[in-house]
Parts: sequence; C-alpha cells; structure tokens
Amino acid sequence: GSPAQSITLAAQAIGRAASQGARIVCFPECFVPGYRGLGKAVPPPDAGFLERAWSVVAEAAVHANITVVLGTERFVDGALVATAGVIDPDGSIAGFQDKVQIDPSEEGTYASGSGRRVFRAGPLTFGVVICHEGWRYPETVRWAVRHGAQLVFHPHFHEAEPGSYRPTTFADPANTFHEKAALCRAAENTCYFASVNFASLGSPTTSAVVRPDGTLLCYQPYGEEGLLIADLDLTTATGLLAERWQPPGIVEVQ
Repeated sequence: GSPAQSITLAAQAIGRAASQGARIVCFPECFVPGYRGLGKAVPPPDAGFLERAWSVVAEAAVHANITVVLGTERFVDGALVATAGVIDPDGSIAGFQDKVQIDPSEEGTYASGSGRRVFRAGPLTFGVVICHEGWRYPETVRWAVRHGAQLVFHPHFHEAEPGSYRPTTFADPANTFHEKAALCRAAENTCYFASVNFASLGSPTTSAVVRPDGTLLCYQPYGEEGLLIADLDLTTATGLLAERWQPPGIVEVQ
C-alpha cells in the first residue's frame, strides 16, 4: 500500500520465516519501496528512505538471526537501479546484486546495473537473478552456478493482464512460458532455482522452488499471501551441467 508498509511487511515476514526454521528469506522484486510498474502509485525515489528502510530490515535480520535477500532499489552513479540487497544475520549488508538485464518496458524507470556476484549464508552459496534476466537470459543463472552457487534466487514482479489465462497449477501448459523457464534454469545447471513473486489476483506465476533435476519441489498457491518454506539437500546441487557447458563455436556460412 505504501513504502512505509513495505518495511513493516518485510520485518514481519522475516520474523515469521525465522520462527518456522528458515535460515534465509527472499522477497520479490523491489518489495521495498514497491515495484514501479505502470499504474503503481509509488512515490519518487528517495535515497534517504531506502537507507532507513534497510536499517529497519537489518535490525529484523539480527533479531531473527537470519539472512535476508531484499528486493529493493538503489542509486548507482545517480541512476536508479532495481537490485537485491543481501543482509547477513549480524545486520551487515553483504552486498547488492543489481538487475543487469532490464525489460524494455522498464527503460524509462530503471537503469541497467552491471556485474554479477555470489553470496554465502552458512553452508549455502547462492546467486540472484532478477525477473526478466532469469526468464530470458539463461547465462545469468549459469554464471552464478559456475561460480559456486547451489541455489539461485529469482525475485520478480509478474501480475495478470486483462483477459489473460489464470493458472491454478504450476507450469500449466495453457499458461505462459515463464514457469517452464524456471524448471529449465534448474535442470540445465543442476542447481536449485527459487522464484519469488508477489501474491496478486490471477498472477501468471507464483513463488516456487525447483530441484536441481528440474522437478518441482514446492510452490505457493496462486494469489495467496504467505511464506513458502523449503528444505534443500545441497548435495544434489552439484552444478554439473553448468560446469560442462562450453561456449558454442562460431561457424561462418557462405
């Protein structure tokens, strides 16, 4: 409903996740202060607000002793970028993964970020790809896995368009390609892939966790607010297929 409410909801979710045994929790794309989509009444970007918001979320992370992957935004060299901030259980910011591949519809709102990195949370190494770059650019996930990631988080924003198909089961053949892409990202890299969306009426995608063999581990009921909790067997996330990938040769055709 507002940027202030996004902070409150994030802090509450962090506490609930920890109470259910989670060691790490991920939020959707630009959860704080809210995604700047068409028709979304989000106030103008405010660096001061963001700093205060991250501080509150960091306090919640400390209290819950949990790692947080916060979908947010930030200014980089004066330009606004969509990003994911990783906050450690001690409240320190481990770093940011900016959205590098932005959707054409976002070009008037966000600038493209640059660079990729992986993060650590206890025994887990993970990467982050944000929305469009996870659906359409497989190399973003492959990069993270080839640099040690066993899990790749995929915070995104995806809501229903007028007259669109309204799914009730994950990767329904009648639905868009997006959830099938999530299965592929996991299977083609032998990693876990955790896609994280907002709960909105008729959404074409939902939050889900896919196993390294490309099978579905769990998903959140469509349009239903809540936490999706998953236990991961990291020994299965070998990254084998990502490591075996070789760039294609260039063949000239006369």
